Amino acid sequence: MLGGTKIIKMDDLRKIFESFGLNNVQTYIQTGNVIFEAKESPTLETKIETQLEEALGYRVEVFLRSMAEIESIVNQNHFEPKEEDALHIVFLREKPATALVDALKQYNSPADEFAVIGREVYNLRHNRDKSVFSNNFIEKIFGAATTRNSTTLRKIYEKYQ
Repeated sequence: MLGGTKIIKMDDLRKIFESFGLNNVQTYIQTGNVIFEAKESPTLETKIETQLEEALGYRVEVFLRSMAEIESIVNQNHFEPKEEDALHIVFLREKPATALVDALKQYNSPADEFAVIGREVYNLRHNRDKSVFSNNFIEKIFGAATTRNSTTLRKIYEKYQ
């Protein structure tokens, strides 16, 4: 998953990822989600960021998750949204410190519920008009992050599992 605000055509992004030697590269609509096969490596995320910066001329944050991790995220049962709710998942680089998680908890309200599980922040938004939630809000607390709604993640998982 790519973070950031610059537009990259998904076909161009797919070609860039293929040029890195990654296998079976696919993109999912205009979401910044790239699905590929690669050997797991603790440095893969950093390598992709470096190669993207060289290819695009600007820094792009990358948040890698395996398909097993995506499965766990889409099947979480911490929040069960009702029809009028929106469930967002925010991807962080690493599991946050307890002090940062505690800082987020103070924003739980009738409009927003937050939970941190591993490297993900879950936001169950009950009231869009009164919600404090945004990717920028999360980044002010935790640093680099990218947000996806649960519907997008479920569709990705169902299509590529």
